[in-house]
Amino acid sequence: MSTYDYDLFVIGVGSGGTRAARMAASTGARVAAAESSWLGGTCVNVGCVPKKLLVYGSHFSEDVEDAKAYGWDLKIEGFDWSRLIENKNTEIARLNGVYRRLLDNAGVELFETHAEIIDRHTVQVGDRTITTDKLLIATGGWPTMPDLPGIEHAVSSNEVFYLESFPKRFVVVGGGYIALEFAGIMKGMGAEVTQIYRGEQILRGFDGDVRETVASEVRKKGIDLRTGVNIWEIEKHDGTLLAKLTDGTEIVADCIMYATGRHPRIDGFGLEKLGLEITKQGAIKVDDYSRTSLDNVWAIGDVTHRMALTPVAIHEAMAFYRTEFLGDPTPVDHADIPSAVFSQPPVGSVGLTEEQAREAHGELDIYRSTFTPMKHTLTGRDEKTLMKIIVDQKSQKVVGVHMVGPDAGEIIQGIAIAVKMGATKQDFDRTIGIHPTAAEEFVTMRETAA
Repeated sequence: MSTYDYDLFVIGVGSGGTRAARMAASTGARVAAAESSWLGGTCVNVGCVPKKLLVYGSHFSEDVEDAKAYGWDLKIEGFDWSRLIENKNTEIARLNGVYRRLLDNAGVELFETHAEIIDRHTVQVGDRTITTDKLLIATGGWPTMPDLPGIEHAVSSNEVFYLESFPKRFVVVGGGYIALEFAGIMKGMGAEVTQIYRGEQILRGFDGDVRETVASEVRKKGIDLRTGVNIWEIEKHDGTLLAKLTDGTEIVADCIMYATGRHPRIDGFGLEKLGLEITKQGAIKVDDYSRTSLDNVWAIGDVTHRMALTPVAIHEAMAFYRTEFLGDPTPVDHADIPSAVFSQPPVGSVGLTEEQAREAHGELDIYRSTFTPMKHTLTGRDEKTLMKIIVDQKSQKVVGVHMVGPDAGEIIQGIAIAVKMGATKQDFDRTIGIHPTAAEEFVTMRETAA
């Protein structure tokens, strides 16, 4: 019989920590977990879930306008931000309850309080000192805010979900997926939106054609996208914010949101007492099995700064569970992970970008198609869909697939299965399309792009 209070103690009850705790407990292990903020982590509370709800809400203005082309005479009576936020909060509270029940039903003891590490086998939880055989750190990430005059007047992607009033003039700083998503959300709800990014092009790390297409499309939506510029100071005057830009211009705003990256949440948990190896990005360094430099301490999810996606954290949790509780050593597989950006229009991607593929494979066959979505053949809206397939010329293996357009995330999820299985372009060609859909374009492209 173990001399420890628990076989596993998990710090952080986000998607990864919850999955690891539940699965470990299913083997009969004694498991406890601690969370001092919200159950479900970033995704459930200030990330994927509430963001997608706000994206849905922002589409209705265009949907009502487009309905005219289909014979419907509709009128928007107004938009109530407080009602949307109240309904969103109700759903998030429900999901917090779901996470609590999942842990309870699995037999995991949940401490809804702060946990601080004393040593590799000891954790202080409130006024209790608890011992554990294994320790799993799943504390997630936190928004990074720059150090500049007046930054205290800005909000991050955490606070923006709880704004008391709707900002009619909205400035978002950043060029990644969070910045783009909130630019589209606020624009769809009627705000004047300016997006500021210091780099030359948005969506760094995505395929070049995707980046150019999205930049063009969001500008068509009326978003003032400015690249190669940054804010150097923010002033507040009678409730109004003034952003001073490095190009000498100024912007008046009701809200300025920063989406300039997230950092691993490692401070305040006593991690320094363990002497773990920390990467230059400030993340906990782990091996292919998510083990740290201490043999009984593991870390998964955003705190490891490998790939900050909820399904990835869950995958890492399952690999940890199989390795440590089933005796089946399972390394984490980060290859060909699909992702989506719920911008307007949205992005879906899996595999390599063209730039990455050229470096990895050399000669490529590129298939690219740009067209107007069928819905807009009647509405007349100037919106384009991009679909792109990247093929290793020698093996004819499909090594990357990218899309910008309606339902991109839904479509790429299915395509990702084929890419993960190692499908060739000929496998795509042999597949019969579903007509009329946008997705059929992925199995009908025959001519390589110039």
